Amino acid sequence: MTKDTNKSAEKPKGKWKKILMIGTASLILISGGIGGGVYYAGGFTGKVNAAEDPNLPKLVERSADDAAEPADGGEGKDVPLKTGTVAVKNDKAKVDPKKYAATYLPLDQNFTANLADGAGFVQVGLSIATYYDGEVITSVKQEMVPIRSAILMVLSEENVEILSTPQGKQALQKKLTGAINKVLRDKHGFGGIDNVYFTNLVIQ
Repeated sequence: MTKDTNKSAEKPKGKWKKILMIGTASLILISGGIGGGVYYAGGFTGKVNAAEDPNLPKLVERSADDAAEPADGGEGKDVPLKTGTVAVKNDKAKVDPKKYAATYLPLDQNFTANLADGAGFVQVGLSIATYYDGEVITSVKQEMVPIRSAILMVLSEENVEILSTPQGKQALQKKLTGAINKVLRDKHGFGGIDNVYFTNLVIQ
């Protein structure tokens, strides 16, 4: 009688042990699946394992020809569209100017705007620079209307006293570069303008 009781008591224990083992194994598999998904999505490392988009503009590497040929076409002339070879994931990567060749595009016509304090106006001639290939130059030409509008809006927010200082002019360069890149990102998903240079600047 005692032996039978012991046997019947052992059976439920074995059954629960088996259920426990199956449950643990399932949890391990689920955790592994979630962990793997988060890893590939970049959840733990903060990095996304995404390949560069082949359709994005590419950086143009420097060559011996860059020293001999002009980088821009001059006022009213077509800028030679360069071919890039170095792929990027986005347009916010830091570019080494010693490794990559710049293309300069003079923007037709000066920009004139009343200053924010109402005490005068500013007139600027601009040329933009990019280390990326001809796709960026083409995008700038396609979006010239919204780009001109963005530039005039930035100029109209400037203060004559600040703009008259070297620091104010440098700050304006950064603002204009950001404004042009924003238009390009909104329209084409890629900016690529490294800097804006003044070819003419009058403050009155």
